Amino acid sequence: MDFTLKVWRQAGPKARGSFETYKASGVSADMSFLEVLDVVNEDLIEKGTEPIAFEHDCREGICGSCGVMINGQAHGPNERTATCQLHMRTFKDGDTITVEPWRAAAFPILRDLVVNRSALDRIIEAGGFISVNTGSAVEANMIPIPKVVSDAAMDAAECIGCGACVAACPNGAAQLFTSAKIQHLNLLPQGQSERWQRTEAMVDKMEEYFGGCTNHGECQFACPKGISIDFIAYMNRDYLKSKVTNRKLGGQGFAT
Repeated sequence: MDFTLKVWRQAGPKARGSFETYKASGVSADMSFLEVLDVVNEDLIEKGTEPIAFEHDCREGICGSCGVMINGQAHGPNERTATCQLHMRTFKDGDTITVEPWRAAAFPILRDLVVNRSALDRIIEAGGFISVNTGSAVEANMIPIPKVVSDAAMDAAECIGCGACVAACPNGAAQLFTSAKIQHLNLLPQGQSERWQRTEAMVDKMEEYFGGCTNHGECQFACPKGISIDFIAYMNRDYLKSKVTNRKLGGQGFAT
């Protein structure tokens, strides 16, 4: 299979960027999209040209660092598939494929297809953890949790923080990411002690960097883990409650 790649090249955060065209020939249908970028980079290196910068790590759809826009879609045309797990059999021989970095104000471009996603880390730092000292851990099976609740918490915990939801949103919103990180703790008994403090802190931090949600819905389809926008509704409910509860408790936000 032969492809034409139109790849966004940008030397640095303040440099002007543009699309460059490259040929990828002799591509196997079973190759992943990142392997094709590797093939193009090998040719560029042999020619003495700067290779395309792109992020990756696990190449197993686990870490989410590989995310790019492919033909205008986050992670490409396949649902619930990270870029590293997108195989070339998805495309037709001779196709022209446009490759861009995440396009969001909160994700400034560092180089080529690499963006700075540290704004997502700041949301986690604002409260995406449990810090209460409880002594020795209680045996997990001793804590009664309804199956429907544990299933929902696990669904939210699948978020890999790739940022596809932000890149796909016309508002550059991060509500799907934030709600998943909040609700996988808020739904469980272990997360109740800091529930209201956590919710208010994380949502307020999110609003410093990202746009507002207008229920466009593209985020859940771009998400490689298929996380539902239902979690955004749960987060909004908890945020309203947190504003009342935290004021009553003098801003401490601990459950009673």
